[in-house]
Amino acid sequence: MNCAEFVELVTDFLDGAMGEPTELRCLVHLARCEGCETYLDQFRQTVAAAGARSCPSLPASARDQLLRTFRTLPRG
Repeated sequence: MNCAEFVELVTDFLDGAMGEPTELRCLVHLARCEGCETYLDQFRQTVAAAGARSCPSLPASARDQLLRTFRTLPRG
């Protein structure tokens, strides 16, 4: 697994919504990749902070734009 694959799967990883072989690949990658370990920690913190706040749902177009922007960010 590479960093881009991990980033695409991070929400499934956190939700426990993936098969055991894929989860194992994620765990092996995390053990070897400090950048993705940091990313996972930051993602967890973001989810926790967002869950602690009440905010309206984003329109689908805004959500899609945020996801497109996020996917173009450089990764480790």
